[in-house]
Amino acid sequence: MSRRPVNDRRSPYIALGSRLRGVAEVRTLGVKPNFLDYSPEEREMILGAPRVLYPTKNYAQFLTTLSRPIFPSLETYLYADEKILQSTLFQMLGVPHPRTRIYYALHHADILRDFRFPFVAKFPRASSRGRGVFLVQKESELQAYLAHTKVAYIQEYLPHDRDLRIVLVAYEPVIAYWRVKPQEGFKTNLSQGGTPDFDSIPEEVLELARFCARKCRFNDVGLDFIHHHGRWYLIEANMKYGRKGLQMKGMDLKAIIREKLLNGEIEV
Repeated sequence: MSRRPVNDRRSPYIALGSRLRGVAEVRTLGVKPNFLDYSPEEREMILGAPRVLYPTKNYAQFLTTLSRPIFPSLETYLYADEKILQSTLFQMLGVPHPRTRIYYALHHADILRDFRFPFVAKFPRASSRGRGVFLVQKESELQAYLAHTKVAYIQEYLPHDRDLRIVLVAYEPVIAYWRVKPQEGFKTNLSQGGTPDFDSIPEEVLELARFCARKCRFNDVGLDFIHHHGRWYLIEANMKYGRKGLQMKGMDLKAIIREKLLNGEIEV
């Protein structure tokens, strides 16, 4: 049976996840636990679509194996909320990244051999929006951190009063803003009291963000950078980036993605 394209005038683009729900040109089918839970017509639409939008991690790997184009990329899903994987990828690609090491339980004693206080300790997973991120300044704080994780993710501390969040869709920046940390604490996340500043964004770091996103194949992502001693460092990639900065600028993410989709900027 031949499959007709589903993004012509007779039928919409196909999405599984809810990110584009409400966009007129997109038919959102939802994420069903079993592929056979979809009707025969829906299965044909999914497998015949020129591109499946927001397949979620549930289906991204299967569609990629079947050579069906998706958006976002498979890598965008595989590295989401995976700090260990991200750091290893950055190191292998030569992306500028703070010195970072991973320690499993048998090697926790090596941490103070390799790092001097203060340093940053993070939970390898579930540390979005600044949660699970600690500035460790003494041994008792290190032991308190290690009591809650078998795998230690330790990163050098780069003193800073702000970092830069850059959101890219289809590898192009759609918004960039400084996140200025509050007087108390070291976290810049807006959810942790950081203040956004949309002025004076250096073009050089926007170009670096494009380079890093393409190298990593992250095409729907928020990248966080710190400028330290004349050099930019990519701290981490956030696939579940917050919308607060966009909202403060009166920007609608669905409208941005829709425009890129209709303009052909989201590649097949």
